[in-house]
Amino acid sequence: MKKQVMEYASGNEMAAIAIKQIGYDLMGYYPITPSTQIAENLDIMRANGDTDLVMIAAEGEHSAAGICYGAAVAGGRVINATSANGLLYALEQFPVQSGTRYPMVMNVVCRTVSGPLSIKGDHSDIMYLLNTGWPILFASTVQQVYDFNIIALKLAEQVRLPVVVAYDGFFTSHQKGRCQRFAEDEDVRAFVGKRQDPYPFLDLEHPITVGSYMNEPDLMNNRYQMHLAMEQADRVLPKLFADFGELSGRHYGKVEGIGCEDAQRTLVLLGSSYDTAMEAVEELRRSHGEERDKVGAATLHVLRPFPGKELVEKIGNAEHILVADRQDSYGAGGGNLSLEVRASLQKYGSKAEVKSLIYGLGGKDFFKEDAKAMLSIAGDASWPDFAYYGITPGVKADEKGPLFAPVTRERTGIGATKVEKEEANGLKVTGGNLNAVTAMPGRIAPGHGACPGCGIPVNLNLLLKGIEDPVVFLFQTGCGMIVTTAYPKTSFKVPYLHNLFQNGAATLSGVAEICYRKQQKGELPPGDIVFVMVSGDGGMDIGMGSALGTALRGHRLLIFEYDNGGYMNTGYQLSYSTPLGARSSTSHVGKKQYGKTFFNKDMPQIMAATGIPYVATVAESNPTDFIKKAAKAAHYAKTEGTAYIKAISACPLNWNDKPATERKVIEAAVNCCYFPLYEVEQGVTRLSYDPEKTGKKIPVSDWLSMMGRTKHLQKEEYRHVVERMQKEIDARYQVIKKNAEEA
Repeated sequence: MKKQVMEYASGNEMAAIAIKQIGYDLMGYYPITPSTQIAENLDIMRANGDTDLVMIAAEGEHSAAGICYGAAVAGGRVINATSANGLLYALEQFPVQSGTRYPMVMNVVCRTVSGPLSIKGDHSDIMYLLNTGWPILFASTVQQVYDFNIIALKLAEQVRLPVVVAYDGFFTSHQKGRCQRFAEDEDVRAFVGKRQDPYPFLDLEHPITVGSYMNEPDLMNNRYQMHLAMEQADRVLPKLFADFGELSGRHYGKVEGIGCEDAQRTLVLLGSSYDTAMEAVEELRRSHGEERDKVGAATLHVLRPFPGKELVEKIGNAEHILVADRQDSYGAGGGNLSLEVRASLQKYGSKAEVKSLIYGLGGKDFFKEDAKAMLSIAGDASWPDFAYYGITPGVKADEKGPLFAPVTRERTGIGATKVEKEEANGLKVTGGNLNAVTAMPGRIAPGHGACPGCGIPVNLNLLLKGIEDPVVFLFQTGCGMIVTTAYPKTSFKVPYLHNLFQNGAATLSGVAEICYRKQQKGELPPGDIVFVMVSGDGGMDIGMGSALGTALRGHRLLIFEYDNGGYMNTGYQLSYSTPLGARSSTSHVGKKQYGKTFFNKDMPQIMAATGIPYVATVAESNPTDFIKKAAKAAHYAKTEGTAYIKAISACPLNWNDKPATERKVIEAAVNCCYFPLYEVEQGVTRLSYDPEKTGKKIPVSDWLSMMGRTKHLQKEEYRHVVERMQKEIDARYQVIKKNAEEA
C-alpha cells in the first residue's frame, strides 16, 4: 500500500484531485450544472501553478467533445466532464471516439434530462450512453469517484476505448465526505503507467488516416472489434480492481451487495441510494432478532460491460427482487437498469419474481424509510410488476378565468416609419419619450426571483416600452428564464416558450413561420405580432450557430441579448462575452493566471455581418435611445427579417459590486467605449452616443475598478492586461466610428 492522506471533500473535488494527480494533458469542457465544479477546481489549481493542464472552454458541449477527440487522437491524455442535456448535445461525438478506438475519460455527473428544465440529479442522462461503445463505471460514494477516475484511465488505455465515470449529481457531486487520496502524485502516475500508441497520429514519417469511410463488411468488422474490446474490458476489470486494492487497501468488484447471501427480498439500485439502502437492510436485519428480516441490497459499479453473471451470482437466490430506477425507458415497462437485470436473471436461470419501480426523478430525495418500503413492495402481490414510486396527486384547477386582464393594443404614440428621402436610408421613430411609454400595458408581471439589482428585468421592460404590438416570447435557458417561470408560477402575461441554449432562435423561427402561415390561411386573425427571443448568460456562445442560421435565413423575429458577461445561472463561469482579465469560477486569479485570457466576443458585429436589416446596442443608462431602438427593431422584425439588439446587463452578485450603483457601472462601460452605443441599419452604421464629443470618455481602468471581478487589474503586475484591453477597445471603437463617418 502507498501512503495516503485524508481529504474532506465532495465528489467533484475528488474528481479534480484525481485528474490533477494523473497529470492529464488537456480538458475540453463546457459549463453545465452539476459537473462544472470539476473544471472550476482544476482552474484554481491551474491559477496557483499546481497543474499545467491545458483547459479549453468550448462554446458548447458538442465542440468540447470534438476538442477532446482531437487531443486524444494526437496522443494526449484527455479528460472531460458533463451532465444531462450537455451529454445529449455531444452525443453523436461519442460513438466517433469509441469507433476509432481512442482512449480518454469523461466524468458524467448525472442529472435530469430536460424538458421541462430541471437541474437536479437522476439517471436519465447516463442511460443514453449505453449504446455508444464506452465502458461505464458507476461510483456510489465520494471515495469511489476518486478511485474510479484512476482505474478508468488505466482501463481505457488497456482496451483502447474511452471510459465514463458516472455518479449522482448533487448527492455525490456536492456532498462532502471523508476519504483517502494518495499522498504522492507519482504513485498515481506509476499505477496508471505511460500511454502507448500503436500508431501515433503525429508520426509524420508514418502517416495514418483516422475515421475512414466504411461499407460492409468493414464496418461490421469494426463493430465486432468494439465488441471484442468490451469483452476484454470485462476480463481485465477484476485484475484492475485487485491491483488498485493492493495499492490503496480499497477493494471493489463489479457488483457490491449487503445481506444478499440469504436474502429472500433484495433491492437493486444505482449510485448514492445504495448507502441509504444499506442502512435500511442493516436495521431490518437487526430488528427481528433470530427471526430477522432476510433482506438484502445490491448495486453495480459497472454498467458497461454489464456484469450480468456477477449480479445473478450475488442476488439470484432471492425469491423477490425489486429493481429501482432513477430513469424510465418509456413504454418498456421499466428503466434501463430494470430491463438489463431482468434479462440477466433470465439468462442465468434465476427463478426470482422481479418488480420494477421508478423513483427519485428530478432529484427527489430517497430516505431510509423509502428503502424499507421498497423492500416490502418486493414481496407484495398487490403491487404491479412496474410502477412509479413517490408520485403525488395533482390539484384540480379552480376555473375562475384568467389571472389577469388580457394585454390590449393601446397606443402610446411610439412608432417607426420609413423615411421617404432616398438618401436617408432607414426608419424614423416618433414618440418614445419616457413619460409617454409609461402608458404601455405591462407584459411582465411584477413578481420574479431575480437578485436585487439584476439588470434582466430592467432591460426587458425597457425593450417592451418600445414595442406596441403583441409579443410572443421565447427564452433560452438562463437566469432570465429561471427567475421568471418557477413552476407553477409565471411572470409573463404573453405567450412564452422555453428551449435550450443551443436552439432558441431556430425554435422561435418555427413558431413565427407557423403563425404567418395560419394568418395567411385565415386560421388566425391578421395583425402584427413581434416574436422575441431572449438570450443571455452565455446563450449566444452555445446558441450562436442557431442565431446565425436564423439571421441568414431572414426569419421575421427579434433576437434580444442581455449581456451580463458570463454563465451566471451556473455560478459565473467565463463565457465568450466575459471581459479580458475578469475573474470567474473558470478564470481564477493566481500566480500563474490573471483571469480570462482572451477578449470578449463582438456579437453585434458578427450579427451585422449576416446582412440582417437591423443591429443595435443599448444600455439602461440611455433609456430613450434604448426605447427608440426597440421600436425600430420591432418594425424590421415584423416587416423585413431578423433584428438583433444587445443590452449590457448588470449582475451585482457576480460582478461583485453594489446593486444601488449599477446604473453608474453601466454608464461607465458606455463611456469607456467597452460597450459603445450604435446601430447598423440596412448596412449603415450610426453612432448613437459619442463620449469623446461630450467630454465624458474615460479609460477602461476606471470602469474595471468599479467591479470586484476586475479590481485586481488595478495592480501594477496586471498593467499589461489593462493596456492590451484598452488597445483592443480603442481599435474596435475606431472601426465603428470610421464606418459611421463613411455612411
